[in-house]
Amino acid sequence: MERIWYSISASRSRSTLSSLHGYFSSLGHGELKEIISKSDMAHQQESAGLRIAYQGVAGSYSEAAAMVSCLDCIPVPCRSIAGAIEAVENGQADRAVMSVESTMEGNKVRNYELLLERNLHITQEINLFVHYCLLAIPGVRKGEVKRVISHPLALAHCGQGLARLGLTASREAVDDTAGAVELLLSQHMLDTAAIASPRAADLYHLQVLAQDVQDESWNVTRFLILSKQPEKIKKVGTLKTSMVVAHEGGLQPLLRVLSVFSSRKINLAKLEVNNFEAERVRILDVHKGSADEFQHAFYVDFEGTTEDPKVKDAIAEISAFSKFSRILGCYPVDSKIYDLS
Repeated sequence: MERIWYSISASRSRSTLSSLHGYFSSLGHGELKEIISKSDMAHQQESAGLRIAYQGVAGSYSEAAAMVSCLDCIPVPCRSIAGAIEAVENGQADRAVMSVESTMEGNKVRNYELLLERNLHITQEINLFVHYCLLAIPGVRKGEVKRVISHPLALAHCGQGLARLGLTASREAVDDTAGAVELLLSQHMLDTAAIASPRAADLYHLQVLAQDVQDESWNVTRFLILSKQPEKIKKVGTLKTSMVVAHEGGLQPLLRVLSVFSSRKINLAKLEVNNFEAERVRILDVHKGSADEFQHAFYVDFEGTTEDPKVKDAIAEISAFSKFSRILGCYPVDSKIYDLS
């Protein structure tokens, strides 16, 4: 599959993130709770007690995103993102958390594919700074570490950081970062360290051998909150809509999509084109209740909601010439970047 980036979302723009880092990088959980409760009190009251499914176990960044979304939520740990989505579909959870892109690895294509295959709606976005720590059972020294375990991406993101520490330990992938900590404790591994979050260190009372072991200090992940039903839009602040447009062959429809938004002066936050040549992408048609396969898919984030007249016109025009289109969700723009370290 070939991916072509025509523009990037604000959450992945280094210049945008840099302007906010000085303020938000100093926020801990207490300060974060105060800011969220003051700026979005009504949302928090309505969301209290929501069950939010996420991949991993307590201490993972997906759980942190759930807590930022709703401080009084009931986190529901799942073995996979697909499992978190199924929990919402089956009524075992009210929301699901899904990571979709990060500054270090770009777009998580498979996660977007899961979104396209299911009938869930984006209701919120969360941007988190990701800090990785090297953790061990108390008393273990860095020189005694013969193996490092963590999620495959965390291991990949910390290769240079581990080398800077002088560690030549073998590396072993597990399901997720917080799961690596649980394995460390359950098997009492005295020759092993885990890469996980600072919160996992506090939660499981582990020794921090090194902080910020990621290769790049600038590491932000964008999460989406998904719901079975679209959330009622409150016209406060900037709102945006996410949409997928699918077609077969050539990029002519892309030019027409750009023209539709440009002619109406609708600002785009993101436009990404995925070419699925080897294996076509499956997209659920929520009206038919069945999925169709396509070679190309455009992901578009733009300002406005489906209640705006010019947005309605734009969607209608795109629907008329495209092979398939679907609204993935309307939700508030959240340009804040939360740091729970």
